Formats: sequence, C-alpha cells, structure tokens
Amino acid sequence: MKLNLKLGLLLVVIFCYNVVPCFGSEQVKLYTLSTGDTVYREDTSVIISFEKPRNVLSTSRLNGGYRDNLKAVFNHDMKNATGVDGATYLDYLQGVAKHLGLNPARATGMGTAASMENVAIQSESYQTLTVTAIVTGGVEGNGGRAGDPATYFSPGKKTTLHKPGTINIMLVIDADIPSGTMTRALVTCTEAKTAALQELMAGSKYSNGLATGSGTDQTMVIANPGSPLYLEDAGKHSKLGELIGRTVKQAVKEALLRQTGLSPQKQHSVLRRMNRFGVTEETLYQQYLQEYGMIDKQRFSTSLRQLDKEPALLTGTSLYVHLLDQFQWQLLSGDELTQAGNDLLLLTAGKYHVSPPTLAVDELEPSVRAWSGLVVKVVADRVNQ
Repeated sequence: MKLNLKLGLLLVVIFCYNVVPCFGSEQVKLYTLSTGDTVYREDTSVIISFEKPRNVLSTSRLNGGYRDNLKAVFNHDMKNATGVDGATYLDYLQGVAKHLGLNPARATGMGTAASMENVAIQSESYQTLTVTAIVTGGVEGNGGRAGDPATYFSPGKKTTLHKPGTINIMLVIDADIPSGTMTRALVTCTEAKTAALQELMAGSKYSNGLATGSGTDQTMVIANPGSPLYLEDAGKHSKLGELIGRTVKQAVKEALLRQTGLSPQKQHSVLRRMNRFGVTEETLYQQYLQEYGMIDKQRFSTSLRQLDKEPALLTGTSLYVHLLDQFQWQLLSGDELTQAGNDLLLLTAGKYHVSPPTLAVDELEPSVRAWSGLVVKVVADRVNQ
C-alpha cells in the first residue's frame, strides 16, 4: 500500500513537471488594463481574467474562433513540456487551464516556446479609446515568409503536427466593436507585427526573403462589449487601427529584444544582413581558403568580426542586399542589378583600397558570391598587412 502511494505521488510529480506547471504557484501582477482586468503571471503563464463579459477572437485550438462566453485568456510557455503533439495539444491546454484555476470550457490559451518573463506590454490611448498589446516572441529560430516552402500537409486529419507559437499576441481593445471589426483588427495587428519584423530586417529561416512572422504565431483580440465607446473600423485609416499598429509594433520589438536580443544594434552587422542568402562566417572562410590558401581560422574570424560592423562595409552590404531583394521581386531588371551591383562593388572596394570583384551574370547566386568575394578580399588585405 505504501509502495503504491509513493508510486502514485511520483507519477503526479512527473506529470506536473512534464505537462503542467507545479502546484502552489505565486501570482505576479503585471498590469491593470483600462477595462479593469488584471494581467498577471503565474508559473510559466500570463493570464487575463475577465471582471466582466468580453468578446474574444482567438486562433487557439482551445475554444478558438469568436467567443462571447469566456472568462479568461492565457499565454503559456511550454518549451519544457514533453510528449505533446497534435493529438495531445488540446488536452495539454485544458490541463494548463485547470491548473491555473480556470474553467477549460470558458478559457482560451496559446502555447509558446518564449519565456513569460520576457513579456512586453504596450498601451496607447486617444480620448476614451485605449488599446493594449501584450506580446511574447522570438523569430530567429522559426522566422518565415508567407509563401515559403511548407513542411507538412494533412488533409482530413484533425490531429496535425503541433508546434508551439513563437510570436503570441494578446490585443486588448477597450471599446465595443462588432465581430467583423474584430476580424479587421486581427488583420491590422498582423500587418503591424510584419512591419516590426521588416523594420528589424529579420530574415526567414526557410528562404532568402524577409520574415513576415514565425511559422507558429498566434493571436487573440479581446474587446469590451460593455464600453460606451462603439467603433466599426479597425483599418489603418481609423484611430483604432493606428493605435493597434503602434502598440503591436512596439510590443513585438520589445518582446524580441527581451527574448533573443534582436534589435537594430544587433542587426548592424554585415553577417546578419547577408545570412538569409546563405552567407556565414564558415562560408566566407571556405571561400577564403579556395581563393587565397590556408589561414588560421581564428585569425580569419578575428579580422572578419572587426570588419563586420564597420560603416563603409555595412552600408555597402545593406544597399547591395536591397538590390538583390528588388531583383527577386522583379522591381529591377537583370541589367539594372548588374550595373548597380558593379557600381557598389567598385565604390566599396575603393574605400578599402582593394580591386573589386566583377558581377557579370544577372543571377542571384553569382551576385551573392561576388559580394562575398569582396568581403573575403578585404579580410585577406587586412591579415596580410
């Protein structure tokens, strides 16, 4: 009997550790919304419990879609969970809700691999309207561009592959808005997230394009039907749309900074600007070996890292990368790419007093290799001085 009791307790502990946060957790108040609802953190979740009726539009598997009968929403860090897949993900979210003291039938939640300690909250107001964005996220491991190659297709299957969300957004609008306007708010919110990623020049991990989000982003829009302020437009021409754009962009940038350090300063790098085209320290080192012969890798790396943030090379790289983007988007012809690319190669090479590589073919791969060749040539000149 004692053995069975000990075994049962052990199984509870294992389940608690692997599936839901452990019991006896402390609630930490993070923010009081203009609606009167409190945003708080408990264990590895950020929760909003509703004081009064709220309308919610959610992308969640748990009570997702449009709902007007929910009592709470949550965002949960599940990176330490084990054994969770498409077949068990809904059960997992229900278990998290129960642990948090929420009724699983009256809550909706999102899973993520981002830490709740890195949550960003941004709020802005105009007259009696207040909009608040509550965001966790990372994009450097799972960033993707709309239209990138997919990884699975499961027609007719309800239990598809599950991955926890990366950029998760709770958007709280302290106004009474109809369900169609909530959907429009979701569109504006998504545009704002993408604008934040574009302004950071965050690259896709699945193509050489700029990321428009991660592959697993989730969003909730929460509106206040009890508000005396009634609005029917959440597009970019409306003040509501403006506040959505401003709060979401700011919160997404702050969340990415907190989670992975992604920032304008971090992106101020030749290697990071060229990374989405397959250019890395290792590929440059191999190109150096092919063109200039053996060099100690540490010596090469030291010289490359010194060059990495130099304004002359960085600004030239930034302009060259934009040429490559516009060529791929068919905004520049092959002849225009070749002419402007050679002009930039000549200009930047002149600043470092080396002879420029020549771009002779209006194709992406030779164009990337030409600029890589310039970087390698500057490194070679430095190490041989």
